[in-house]
This record gives sequence, structure tokens and C-alpha cells, in this order.
Amino acid sequence: MSSPGSDLQQAAAWLRAADGLLITAGAGMGIDSGLPDFRGPGGFWAAYPALGRARIAFESIANPAAFASDPALAWGFYGHRLDLYRRTEPHAGFRLLLGMAAEKPHGAWVFTSNVDGQFAKAGFAAGRICEIHGSIHHLQCSRPCCDAIWSAAAFRPEVDEARCHLRNEAPLCPRCAAVARPNILMFNDWNWVERRTALQYQRLRDWLDSVERLVCIELGAGTHIPTVRHFSEQADGRLIRINPLEAALPDPASGLSLPLGALAGCQALADYLRQPAEPGTT
Repeated sequence: MSSPGSDLQQAAAWLRAADGLLITAGAGMGIDSGLPDFRGPGGFWAAYPALGRARIAFESIANPAAFASDPALAWGFYGHRLDLYRRTEPHAGFRLLLGMAAEKPHGAWVFTSNVDGQFAKAGFAAGRICEIHGSIHHLQCSRPCCDAIWSAAAFRPEVDEARCHLRNEAPLCPRCAAVARPNILMFNDWNWVERRTALQYQRLRDWLDSVERLVCIELGAGTHIPTVRHFSEQADGRLIRINPLEAALPDPASGLSLPLGALAGCQALADYLRQPAEPGTT
């Protein structure tokens, strides 16, 4: 078994040699910024005690049916999240990743299942982010009457946190006046308008075709919803998986595992990149 130090030396060597950096991220990326962890009913209900008292599971509220049955409750949940993400400052790991990307001829692309917009807020170019599950900062019709997607910037939710209910008016579709919803892929969701995400994904695939020496840094992507992990493993590059609890790779020879949180992992990589290169590492 290799030591953490030797793995970090090897990861640093891969990063020095890379001509493009793919950054993939799951929910664990935001924990060091203070964002809640929804893993399991306990974590979700701790973040939203009103839903816990009502025994409403994450899969039930993060669901298009909630906007049809109780839009004030659905927007109480999503409105609180929207306000939280707007107020949250990305942790220092984002800045460290930006620094690593700046040295690459092809720069970096982000592939994330997170809907929080933290990568764009941290300074990553919006045109180089693929939000594979959509974005809470964009809206669509809940019916939907059309495939329009528009910014949520004008919506300022006022939420009664004790009841998880929206106090002010929910946003409406400008075409049919139905309740609008976040442009996010939810559970049991046949109405998600995926046009924006599909364009992002195609641009990412085009970029990947242009990179010859790809390194993927995966951060905080778990196995419960394995979208990000599968993409990282199939990206045809060297993989550095950073995860405090689920760092294992399907094939140990396919990459490196660092059992660290996102911020600690980024800091460790940055520290090793500042050291002189070890002879013989590739």
C-alpha cells in the first residue's frame, strides 16, 4: 500500500505534466464552505427541522410533485437553499483549483452535480462549467408550457424557516403564469428542461477531445448518486479522487485515492505542487 505522501508526490507530478484539468465535484465539495450535508434522513432533517417534524423526506420535497401539491412548501425549501447559496462564500479550495488550472494550456472544465453555483461564484468561467443536474439560480415553468429557462436573480425569497414556507409570492412562468420551479433535475422528474445542461455537456465533450494529457481531480462525490464518480472514471485521464469516506477506486491502478475532505485535499495538492519535482515521477 502506498503512503499518503507518495500518492501526493505522484499526483503533483501528474498535475505538472497535464495540459488540461477536469474538476469533478459532488455534494462533499460544499461542506467546507458550511453548506449542509443531506446524506441520510438525519442530515437532511437536521438542516430542515420543519420537514423532519412532518417526516417529509428529501426525495419527496426535491420532487416536481411538491410544486403541484404545495408550492409554498416546495419554495420554502428551495427558496431557503437559494438564499443560503447566495450568501455562502466558496472555501479556499476553489481558489487553489483556479491556480492549478491557470497553468494548463487548455485550462480547466468543471463537471458537477451541485446546483449551488459555487464554482461560478469562486471565479470559474461560466462557459466552462457543466452543471449536470441543473442550477438553482435558473428557473423554468413547472408544467412546463415551453422549454424556456431564465435567471432567478430577480426572485428574493422570504421564508418562514420554522414552517419551511415561502412568505412572499412564488415566481411565475412569464408565458403561462404557472408557478415556476428551479431548473434542477429532481426525483421522479419528467418535466426538467435540460436544454441548458445539454449545451454545457456538449461543450465539455468538445473540450475533452482537445486535451491530450488530462488529469481529473474529483472532490466529494459519493456513491449514493454516482453520476460524478462515473463521469470521472470514464473521462480517459488520470484520476485523483479526494473523498474522506469513499475514496476507493474500482481499480487501484486507475488513479490515486486521497482520503481527505475537499479543502484539505486541495491544500495538500497545492503544497506538493510548490515542492521541487521528485526525480522519476511521471
